[in-house]
Amino acid sequence: MTKTLTIDGMSCEHCVSHVEAALQGVDGVQAANVSLDGGTARVELSTDVAMDGLIQAVENAGYEAQAAD
Repeated sequence: MTKTLTIDGMSCEHCVSHVEAALQGVDGVQAANVSLDGGTARVELSTDVAMDGLIQAVENAGYEAQAAD
């Protein structure tokens, strides 16, 4: 299962690493691929994880996130 988020507030590769680490810290996340240019995060899940939990992890890291359309 894969979910995609839109991330605001990233300005460099350090930001990308920070967001990836935050997402990978959520139970059920297998991998997170964050794109600075696209401002998105594609999250691969091993179990169903609520979008709210993913968004909260990103916001706790200091960035804004929302479910991608």
